[in-house]
Amino acid sequence: MKKFVLIPLLMILSWGYAQDLEGSWKLTHQNGAEVTDEEYIKIYEDGYFSFGAKKVADNHFISAGGGPYEFKDGNYYETLDFFTLDPFQVGTTNKYKLDLTNGKMVISSEINGRMLVEIWERISDEDNALSGNWVITGRKRNGEISRSTPGARRTIKILGGGRFQWVAFNSETKEFSGTGGGVYTAENGKYVENITFFSRDDSRVGASLGFDFEVVDGEWHHSGLSSKGDPIYEIWTPYAIGYKPAEKMAEKD
Repeated sequence: MKKFVLIPLLMILSWGYAQDLEGSWKLTHQNGAEVTDEEYIKIYEDGYFSFGAKKVADNHFISAGGGPYEFKDGNYYETLDFFTLDPFQVGTTNKYKLDLTNGKMVISSEINGRMLVEIWERISDEDNALSGNWVITGRKRNGEISRSTPGARRTIKILGGGRFQWVAFNSETKEFSGTGGGVYTAENGKYVENITFFSRDDSRVGASLGFDFEVVDGEWHHSGLSSKGDPIYEIWTPYAIGYKPAEKMAEKD
């Protein structure tokens, strides 16, 4: 009888542990050395993670990566949907040991015979109406809304702990198109982004962009002017609902 009680209990504990990760984190130490000249920010939301990294001195973009994560059999796993440093790793799943203590997260693993130990410090677990992982599914042009079904090629935006990161990529071809991120607020229908890293143009760092937003039937409607001054109206759907992997689309057909 104990066996049947233990299994769901372990599932609940694993789910709760995953929930503890949600929000934003900053890398503070790697293999015992303090990380000061580079900034790595990692966001966890809705079973998905992403990170972006830049040089502190000149805001030059370094790298980005992300994908689904989970706890299984007492271990922590990350599957890469995109990874700029080594695109050949896209699609692979890496196993780590993860410990949480006093607002810090210690991730460790043996890679190519050498131990990698990272310490991440929680920035915030702040939650608001836009916290989550989103995928773009619609745009309005000339008063008409056009819809699309994201597959291997998709653009996501993950928001959590007061931080955001958007990423455009193709997990099938392993092509990476771009990313950017920073600090955001979402209050009283106003969404404001302050950019802290941008893969395509370092000079964009420091820019602040304001938009109107509304959550309608669980979807994020986002409108305003782009960084180039062009009007935009975008619809973002929760990733778990909007994203359709190739195998699911094939089953549907």
